[in-house]
Amino acid sequence: MEQTSITSMPRIGDKAPDFEANTTTGHLRFSEYNKGSWVILFSHPADFTPVCTTELSGFAQEQEEFFAKHNTKLIGLSIDSIHSHIAWVQNVREKTGVYFKFPIIADIDMKVAKLYGMLQPGESETAAVRAVFIIDPEGIIRLIMYYPLNVGRNMEEIKRVLVALQTASENQVSLPLNWQPGDKVIVPPPKNLEALDERVNSDLEMVDFYLAKKNL
Repeated sequence: MEQTSITSMPRIGDKAPDFEANTTTGHLRFSEYNKGSWVILFSHPADFTPVCTTELSGFAQEQEEFFAKHNTKLIGLSIDSIHSHIAWVQNVREKTGVYFKFPIIADIDMKVAKLYGMLQPGESETAAVRAVFIIDPEGIIRLIMYYPLNVGRNMEEIKRVLVALQTASENQVSLPLNWQPGDKVIVPPPKNLEALDERVNSDLEMVDFYLAKKNL
């Protein structure tokens, strides 16, 4: 597969770059893993490091809920060997009882990290930043987050935006500041005068004609 340069980074709305990789659960092709489900693809700088251990433990503890409630699979990545990954998974299981069952890509040649823009030279040329890609069942990138090497991610926010993306897609709505599941959603603005009149006479919560909310 042709490698993409570090400066070529996928964007929201792009088709997620496909790849094949060796992982802790075996060899996989990403497009097959993604088929029919949402995927959270996330990178960490290195195995056997403290912040990464807390983060992957957090993902592992939420893995069953992600899949059962939100049809979402997890897949991790770092620029470490498969042997390092396996040793780390076992070490964390022995020390804490948390088991990383999701696949972790052994990206020792940095192919996938470069493909997804996870290497950012201003931060490090040899370690992937803490990237998060949320990809829908059609293989489209719906959200990208980047964190620096020394700051851990917020699991509650990752879960919130996943549910928000799924809610927006399923209901063709938008979501306001600080939206949480169960909150009112924003309906699309009217596209013609007839729709405007319908809105003005509706039972929507109207801030103004262009900002109206409803319960799902």
